[in-house]
Amino acid sequence: MKDFLAISIAALVGANLRYLLSRLTVEKLGPIFPYGTLLINVAGSFIVGFFVIWTTERVLIDPRWRVLVVVGFCGSFTTFSSYAFETVAYFEHGQWLLMLANVLSNNLLCLGAALVGMALARVL
Repeated sequence: MKDFLAISIAALVGANLRYLLSRLTVEKLGPIFPYGTLLINVAGSFIVGFFVIWTTERVLIDPRWRVLVVVGFCGSFTTFSSYAFETVAYFEHGQWLLMLANVLSNNLLCLGAALVGMALARVL
């Protein structure tokens, strides 16, 4: 039962940080392109990549921390469902360049962020 409570608290933090960053990004960069979703997905990919490698290869910690951070925090923080909806919305409106930019930037930057996170965890 403690694990569920810990995951729930981490999810609460992740969801609220996601909301805050999304609003802040729209305020600063405008609503034309989903920069907030991109930023959150890249950051979440980096966090998962870094944290899993760091806590399995560098510092051995209780595996429940990985569940808390990866499932609880990152599970509610990252926004794949928003990414999918925004991409399909661009498609439906015939905004092919924005759709392509969204697909390429999210996929390439998130994979790159995970790779960088993993590499950084291995050198620390």
